[in-house]
Amino acid sequence: MATVTLKGNPVETCGELPAIGSEMPFFCLVKSDLSEAGPADFEGKQLVLNIFPSLDTAVCAASVRRFNQEAASFDNTVVLCISADLPFAHKRFCEVEGLNNVISLSVFRSPAFGKDFGVELVTGPLKGLLARAVIVVDNEHKVAYSELVSEIVQEPDYQAALKALA
Repeated sequence: MATVTLKGNPVETCGELPAIGSEMPFFCLVKSDLSEAGPADFEGKQLVLNIFPSLDTAVCAASVRRFNQEAASFDNTVVLCISADLPFAHKRFCEVEGLNNVISLSVFRSPAFGKDFGVELVTGPLKGLLARAVIVVDNEHKVAYSELVSEIVQEPDYQAALKALA
């Protein structure tokens, strides 16, 4: 387990983020059109996994906007924005915000995602949602960078994550 805070109060995750150099865990998540996506859909691509509790919070929304803006400047890179929000919420948010450089994915059919990536919150008021984290994987889907944001209401270290991209 890892401990992060929510407005200064400790909350725990179910485990640890995947180690640098390890193979990214398998996942099968739901896109905003209700189709499914997994690692095979992004073969040969670098991935930025922007993981967060909910689009309905200011910090989560800000991270999606920021990664959408930054993603346009990187070749061979896909940004995946992952939360427990339903695909309909992801679609509405991206359409309203005019975001088209990220792929929104929902874990609503895949409770294993939070466990496999060590980001499921297991204590506190957000129990069952995902902690805020960023994982960068190279084009062979090896973990190149990971950050479990220590305070859920703070944004991730964008520069460190983007620096990990080749």
